[in-house]
Amino acid sequence: MSPDALNSLFSLCIGFAFAGALASGYQALAQRPAGFGLLQEAVVPKALAAVPLLVFAAPFIIMRNTLRGARIERRRFEFVMIATIIAGFWSLMSGTFFLMTLRAAGLLA
Repeated sequence: MSPDALNSLFSLCIGFAFAGALASGYQALAQRPAGFGLLQEAVVPKALAAVPLLVFAAPFIIMRNTLRGARIERRRFEFVMIATIIAGFWSLMSGTFFLMTLRAAGLLA
């Protein structure tokens, strides 16, 4: 495996892990699962504060909703595959950003 492919795989895994940790942390604090409905809060500061959370927790939320929909609503395989690809790409990008931030802060070599 080439170093670039290994770096991408690591970014993908870190992105999914970070998304899961954020969503689980939110659920532990707020006593309700994180979802895209947070953007429709009546209070504007709450909705704006939810944007950074949703940007990084989105891969977890997408996969949770997709797998639940596949089981309950009997969604087609193609829909589940497309949602998985979108969540994976999003996770790759957020994981890359997270790792770049750690490198810039000097916490990662």
